[in-house]
Amino acid sequence: MNENDDFYTAYADGACRGNPGPMGMGALVVNPRGRVVQRVSIPGPSGTNNKAEYLAAIAALEAAHAAGARRVELRMDSELAVRQLNGEYRVKNEGLKPLYEKASRLLRGFERWRCVHIGREANRRADRLANRALDQTGTPDVS
Repeated sequence: MNENDDFYTAYADGACRGNPGPMGMGALVVNPRGRVVQRVSIPGPSGTNNKAEYLAAIAALEAAHAAGARRVELRMDSELAVRQLNGEYRVKNEGLKPLYEKASRLLRGFERWRCVHIGREANRRADRLANRALDQTGTPDVS
């Protein structure tokens, strides 16, 4: 066994139709054995893509906590959010600051955590959940 054996993996993705526009958040939590233990698909009001990314991260971290995770690796395709959560970039946008603070507080609630940037192709399941949530808002897909 190594130190990574007990990490849960939380995938998060936010989507927005228009920017700003209706938002959808998707998250998937996988336990250390590779089994999906939580799926989240949440429609949201109008907002920006970055706001949707943070709301998805928050949903993923809350779902990981609810699943009993003590250690978590948050994986996102939003390089901005990952770099901000890792302390590499400052959060300058006033609208994102409370969301950043909440996500940071949730991360600190775990015994250990990592926040990792992944490519969009590696985040397809969370992306599908975010788009499913967008579909629930009743807005047409214009992409």
